[in-house]
Amino acid sequence: MKAEIIAVGTELLLGQIVNTNAQYISQRLAVVGVDVFYHTVVGDNAVRIRQCIETACKRSDLLIFTGGLGPTMDDLTKDVLAEMLGRKMTYDEPAMTKMTEMFAGRGIQMVESNKRQANVIDGADVLKNSTGLAVGNALRHDGTTYVLLPGPPREMKPMLDDEAIPWLKRQQLIDQSSLYTRMLKFAGIGESGLENALLDLIEQQTDTTIATYAKEGEVLVRLAVKGTDQHEADVKLDQVEREIHNRLGMHLYAAKDVSLPEVLVEQLSQLGLTLAAAESCTGGMFADMITAVPGSSQVFAGGAVTYSNEMKERILGVPHELLEGENAPGAVSEPTAKAMAEGMRDIADTDFTVAITGVAGPAHSERKPVGLVYIAIAEKGREIVVEELRLNGDREGIRRRTVYAIMYRLWRRLQDRTVHIH
Repeated sequence: MKAEIIAVGTELLLGQIVNTNAQYISQRLAVVGVDVFYHTVVGDNAVRIRQCIETACKRSDLLIFTGGLGPTMDDLTKDVLAEMLGRKMTYDEPAMTKMTEMFAGRGIQMVESNKRQANVIDGADVLKNSTGLAVGNALRHDGTTYVLLPGPPREMKPMLDDEAIPWLKRQQLIDQSSLYTRMLKFAGIGESGLENALLDLIEQQTDTTIATYAKEGEVLVRLAVKGTDQHEADVKLDQVEREIHNRLGMHLYAAKDVSLPEVLVEQLSQLGLTLAAAESCTGGMFADMITAVPGSSQVFAGGAVTYSNEMKERILGVPHELLEGENAPGAVSEPTAKAMAEGMRDIADTDFTVAITGVAGPAHSERKPVGLVYIAIAEKGREIVVEELRLNGDREGIRRRTVYAIMYRLWRRLQDRTVHIH
């Protein structure tokens, strides 16, 4: 079955709200084995809505609408579809009773237009609205299935889960097999490098599909397979994951949809280790991402954003001669990164200390290019390791890639201490 999601609302086209409904519907349909081929957005205009439906009917078997079921004159979804199908509309009495009682209970006079929310296309099944007033509709006509859902997510989501999907199952429109997915998370490798390492698997994929997605500082691999139950799916997913792990295990930090900061906090906590940070060009981004994780207070002692040379000297004790002077290596240098890590280690007395200094842009600094970054990791009982990075991208991208780069290297250090696999 080819499904298409049609979101109705001029506010979506104007960018006033984000179309999160389409994302949610796609995710829920994927779980029950329905393939979504198209996402369409159309404004509150009867002519364009009709054209949109005509186009969708030529290429899709299942059309799921969101929006346009409300009380105002620009809520046109039911009206346009009913006219196209040559069907009249009637009121759903339970919905009308619920609406009348609600307005009476609030002491408000119900205006006539509110009754539009109880409209049902002739021959359609009613999809109850547990959190609002506008009822949904579900019907089949000339081989095409139409499901009409409200636009507000708090109304759409329960109607989809509790009414629409069960209706599709009762109509035997959903395959008995469901789609099972697994997310693999990688760091320290780019999308092209990862794809090249898996190219033969991607080209030969049959039962289990492999798709790569690049994000700032990390790469995601989504495995998907259809199966009749979780056990059957897991057998197939495990086989592919093992092969990927054999090739890219040093970059695979999680086999579930969790973030690298979450993995770091979990590992540090399990090992009883602590962490502190000294940041310059990232402006506290490292600390922010770590402290966003619940439970991070058990492992993260704190940090310092020493943006200026003066603060690097005052707080971290970085020697003045490293920062300024004719022959000084400068703030963006290997010696300064090392001194920052040493200074924070002395202050915090943690098991690990990270330090970051560099040029995030948009202009060069100290006659050094944008994207030049030095990161340092200090670990109790071991020499401080400093690494030079040459990063591309805009200011925000460089900052984020820097944070992920040092997090990845810290994760690799922790791998030496544990056999725990995520």
